Amino acid sequence: MHPPQIKAVIPAAGLGTRFLPATKATPKEMLPVVDKPAIQYVVEEAVAAGIRDVLMIIGRNKNALANHFDAVPELETKLLDKGDKARLERVQASSDLADIHFVRQGEPKGLGHAVLRAEAHVGSSPFAVMLGDDLIDERDELLTTMIAEQAKRGAMIIALMEVDPDSIHMYGCADVEETDTEGVVKVKGLVEKPAKEDAPSNLAIIGRYVLSPEIFPILARTAPGKGGEIQLTDALQEVATDAEGPGVFGVVFRGRRYDTGDRVDYIKAIMRLAADREDLGPELRPWFKEFAKTL
Repeated sequence: MHPPQIKAVIPAAGLGTRFLPATKATPKEMLPVVDKPAIQYVVEEAVAAGIRDVLMIIGRNKNALANHFDAVPELETKLLDKGDKARLERVQASSDLADIHFVRQGEPKGLGHAVLRAEAHVGSSPFAVMLGDDLIDERDELLTTMIAEQAKRGAMIIALMEVDPDSIHMYGCADVEETDTEGVVKVKGLVEKPAKEDAPSNLAIIGRYVLSPEIFPILARTAPGKGGEIQLTDALQEVATDAEGPGVFGVVFRGRRYDTGDRVDYIKAIMRLAADREDLGPELRPWFKEFAKTL
């Protein structure tokens, strides 16, 4: 079992420009995936791994995130009066998931800077960083494995996934060597969004990390990298190449991941998750097949 004091940090300060104009007034994390906002799936994943304390790093105009995880007495009373217990339970579920806290990032200086803003809240314990663009299917194990590996090794743990080499320029990429544990690799180096010909592998970093507080002083001195932002990948590269440090290990994920940060993949995620639902799938799956014939 993992230490009960572990906390989750969810960076949620991005502008969501790829989804404009939908995200002009609505945070991208609040875009619905079937009938729940994307951010709720991430919090539910943390809770399923035993985490009860969640810190969201937010930017301006993100009040909808706090509102979603807050109680809404007037709505709950109306549903109760109507006898609509099913919807009432779904509304209350998001309010009771975890102890959720919020801190402003301030200037949008990148993922590394967002993680650094969590230092005071995290304290001296390991913590998980969970990006809201990546949804991990609840039927597939990832975060619990990462937490267990961190407790075992005392290292920084990142999630890796094999991608098409033609797509590696969209990700941080890992140079790795095998360990004696299947599905776990030692990270020798990291490169942020390399060109295909410069990539050391096709193992891409996806949006799950379990880090120790030693990352904070490294982030504090990390200079802006690609895009003029403080890159978490650059800080982890320093850890990976420091022979005296805790090291970086990767858990290779081979399950179902949904990238809701891309418009096409966002639509695919909705279709896949809805098709698997017991309440929606029986009606949707035959329709998908008939619709596919018209394409």
